[in-house]
Amino acid sequence: MTPDASTPDAPPNMSAATREMLARVRQMVPPMLDRFHKGQLGRVGVIGGSEDYTGAPYFSAMASARLGCDMSHIICTPTAATVIKSYSPNLMVHPLMRTTTTSPTPDDDDATSTATATATAPAIAARVIPLLDRLHVLVIGPGLGRDPLMHATCALVMAAARARGLPLVLDADALQIVQADPGIVRGYAAAVLTPNVVEFGRLARALGVEVEVEVDVDVGGSDRKDGPGGDGPGGLETRRVEALGRALGGCMVVQKGRRDFLSDGRRTLVVDLEGGRKRSGGQGDTLTGSIATFLAWRRAYLEGIWEHGGGLEEGELLALAAFGGSAITRVSVHLVVSCYVLRAGLVADGQQQQECSRLAFAKRGRSLQASDLTEEVHTAFMNLFGEVDDDTSGARL
Repeated sequence: MTPDASTPDAPPNMSAATREMLARVRQMVPPMLDRFHKGQLGRVGVIGGSEDYTGAPYFSAMASARLGCDMSHIICTPTAATVIKSYSPNLMVHPLMRTTTTSPTPDDDDATSTATATATAPAIAARVIPLLDRLHVLVIGPGLGRDPLMHATCALVMAAARARGLPLVLDADALQIVQADPGIVRGYAAAVLTPNVVEFGRLARALGVEVEVEVDVDVGGSDRKDGPGGDGPGGLETRRVEALGRALGGCMVVQKGRRDFLSDGRRTLVVDLEGGRKRSGGQGDTLTGSIATFLAWRRAYLEGIWEHGGGLEEGELLALAAFGGSAITRVSVHLVVSCYVLRAGLVADGQQQQECSRLAFAKRGRSLQASDLTEEVHTAFMNLFGEVDDDTSGARL
């Protein structure tokens, strides 16, 4: 099934540019073949979750699972683990993180107990880092909080992930770690950062990137030009996100907002699907989880676990992954699909987020909550991509 503007369940007014991007994203979606074994279609880890924030890592991990990854892990504090395990038996929850106020648990060995008591991050990170070899993608940030020991531990884990070439998706309080030490990710092309408007501004200031102020007014018949070189809103946003991407040395930046702007500093894409008008907390967690699954599928594509013909270039796959996640999340909340491509070859998960947002908003309106998006992820995928054909020659949707 190919998504089409005439399909009843497809997002309305889908542009030719959007269809073209979705067609490229589809090529990296693995078919479901009998010969695959558990784990080949994605093993995603989420580091986050603390005493105050247990929902965010759950929403991220469940979005990954609902989109189609095989295994979804959460690495969190013991207090968060008990709560998160009660949400779903489908997730693997590892209570390995500690805060500066955490007391040792009965399961802690002497080394970890000492680490907790003395607030030394290396001993805690030493228990987390071995899990990285079991993962295809690592999300850091949902529900992380601002505890200094949590941040110090995550900084060590991020460095270890980078050394392994493990893709990173960084959101929420993980972005504060980047603010404090941009070198952790600078130049790492497999890192995706997903700041909202406020977080984007903080990152820009930390990196010395000048952020132009856009006055959102009705310009009526103004001849201001949108787009990458224009002086309209899209031009301003494009210059901002490209500048931050360059300052980070080619990391993928997904600036969330009325439209999602995605750039690595060289190429930029705008996900222009209309999301829901309700801005409840936790919607960005669906985005991080969706991006993570697409990044896991990127690995499967590169490893050639199915015959796909090699129609995609390695350099564009990370961008396609980001584009797909944004689309699904937004359409899970609201209406019109119109993707404005500034330069082809960029991000896929943003689109998935938009589709989830559209669907959920249509059902819930102003009562919409982040948990409503979780239930729409698969429907959003079907509306945007259809199901994979059982033809073993490739992933056809």
